[in-house]
Amino acid sequence: MKYRIGFGYDVHQLKEGEDLILGGIQLAHSKGTVGHSDADALIHAICDALLGAANLGDIGQHFPDTSQDFKNIDSKILLKEVVALLKRKGYSVGNIDCTVCLELPKLAPHIAEMARTMANVMNIDAGDVSIKATTNERMGFVGREDGVAAYAVVLIQS
Repeated sequence: MKYRIGFGYDVHQLKEGEDLILGGIQLAHSKGTVGHSDADALIHAICDALLGAANLGDIGQHFPDTSQDFKNIDSKILLKEVVALLKRKGYSVGNIDCTVCLELPKLAPHIAEMARTMANVMNIDAGDVSIKATTNERMGFVGREDGVAAYAVVLIQS
């Protein structure tokens, strides 16, 4: 069996009146993410990590923000396509470990649902999706509540 690891990172601005989508679910908050798609920074970081592990480029190559095909698209659709790309190359997802940096809202009450949602999309066990949340201690763009950042490490196998 062959194992490969990948790392992903994504950020999105936060703006009043936008929807906040993270980990494939909508969270109640006065600010939401801004982007070409639904701006789910967590799923985007995971997609980049998976693509990188398989040496398939990055999310922008496969789903460019210059294409109207991906305007306002649900990022779960992108994640499903990334997993299909891996499968065609002979890989499956082993496990995922991610961290979301966000001051508010608190993510702890939503982590299990995010893990289940993304695991269902990838057809893996929710126990193989680890999500951690942290703040930026009021420092930088995350600390000022101007944006969200997400990091992901993945293991894939063939």
